[in-house]
Amino acid sequence: MLVRIIELLLTMLSLAILVRVILSWVIPLTGGRPHPMLVSVISVVNQITEPILAPLRRVIPSIGSLDLSPMAALIIIALISTFVLPALR
Repeated sequence: MLVRIIELLLTMLSLAILVRVILSWVIPLTGGRPHPMLVSVISVVNQITEPILAPLRRVIPSIGSLDLSPMAALIIIALISTFVLPALR
């Protein structure tokens, strides 16, 4: 039961990271100020993902303007899901 909850949380975190990455690409394409609802979504997604991404950003340098911390976070989540969670069952 606990492992299933952890799997669900890791899946939700992965989705939040992917949403954050996609929004970071879409927002510059809007040209102006984003819609207020989109600003709210961005704020919530940032609050969810920043505690995971900020420590990774301190360790992993960005390449130019490319932030690699979301990719590193997704790899870490995949490793936890693949190796750690099955050991807990």
